[in-house]
Amino acid sequence: MNKSLKLTEIENTLYDVVVVGGGMAGTFAAVAAAREGASVLLVEKNGYLGGAATAGLVHPFMPYFERPGGKIANAGLFTELLRRLHEIGASPSDKSCFFNDQLLKVTLDRLLVEAGVSMLFGCMVGEVDMDGESIKKVHAYSPAGKISLSAKIFVDASGDADLSAFAGMDCRVGRPKDHLCNPMTLNFNLANVDWSRWDKYEADKNYRELKAQGKIRNNRRDILSMTMQVGNMMHLNSTRIVGKDATDPVSYTEAELEGREQMLELYNFLKNYCPGLEDCELVSAGAEIGVRESRRVIGHYILTEEDVLGVKHFEDSICRATYNVDIHNPEGEGTFCRYLPHNTYYTIPYRCLVPLGSKNLLVAGRPISATHEAHSSLRVIPSASCIGQAAGTAAALSAKHSVAPENLDVDELRNVLVNNGALV
Repeated sequence: MNKSLKLTEIENTLYDVVVVGGGMAGTFAAVAAAREGASVLLVEKNGYLGGAATAGLVHPFMPYFERPGGKIANAGLFTELLRRLHEIGASPSDKSCFFNDQLLKVTLDRLLVEAGVSMLFGCMVGEVDMDGESIKKVHAYSPAGKISLSAKIFVDASGDADLSAFAGMDCRVGRPKDHLCNPMTLNFNLANVDWSRWDKYEADKNYRELKAQGKIRNNRRDILSMTMQVGNMMHLNSTRIVGKDATDPVSYTEAELEGREQMLELYNFLKNYCPGLEDCELVSAGAEIGVRESRRVIGHYILTEEDVLGVKHFEDSICRATYNVDIHNPEGEGTFCRYLPHNTYYTIPYRCLVPLGSKNLLVAGRPISATHEAHSSLRVIPSASCIGQAAGTAAALSAKHSVAPENLDVDELRNVLVNNGALV
């Protein structure tokens, strides 16, 4: 059990797999690796798992099926999670995209504990020791000081490609012309909402009028609100913080401060100008701002917008994805969307998870190798989760066979994923 571990034991253990980051991708990577028999340690900066879905209060899950037909595209551990959320009362059905974020934390805890994954919360990776093209040790920092971690294979599920960057991997940030990223958003929830009187058209009209008068600082041109499984609550994914870099602590601090100011501004607007929200109350906000985009590694293949919109199927596919190209204007108003053809999906090749120049590192989640445009599609939780399952499985197999991830038998990887319920 994780509770019996001592820091000295952790530092003296050569793990098969160390996963950095406990968001959805990292959690699934750790579970997948452990279920393949690997010894696994997961390191997470927060005191809980879930990343964007819990710390960032991103809600609900984006669709994980082909549209409009509804054929499932993201399965495996992700659909197991949906089932388990429903079983403990955290969602209205085992197919629902809605969930209780607090019970999601519990469900993810249980997945890791049951799989035998060791965990270290409250730790941030800060530096990496290299031996040629291999990571020798990763150093994490905590209230106990520096902790040194060793593994045969490492998985970077940090969201911002921190481990990859510290290991000297080539990365890109934002769009090519100016490196600006999709804006950050602080999500929040309101209670005491009378949905029967809510009129989005009228709310957007009033919002734009005040914006034209200089009384709204938010860069969005409209209000993005969503229902929740609790009937009198409203979820707001509607703040927009542009021009900030999540990998720069000064810029990130400015983004957090601006996000809370925009949240208060929007709350006051809704309460004072929108029928049905006169009595609303601000009850929760993301513990941290939501980051859509930051670093992306350069891998053995770079997924492109043409691959996404052309619904390309790769021979080394490890995951399906169905979300549209969804670029929130990095400079201000507007969102640029381009949609996949009806009832189709594209696939993500294994090569996008393998950074160039590394012999024992894989990447999971949104920082995989992709262009700015392709990233805006694959970054959502269902596809990021399935990428995590593939990365963890590949890490376990690489450790088992003592091969570099770039030399792993992809047919074996795909067969294991399919046998475990994934769709490739």
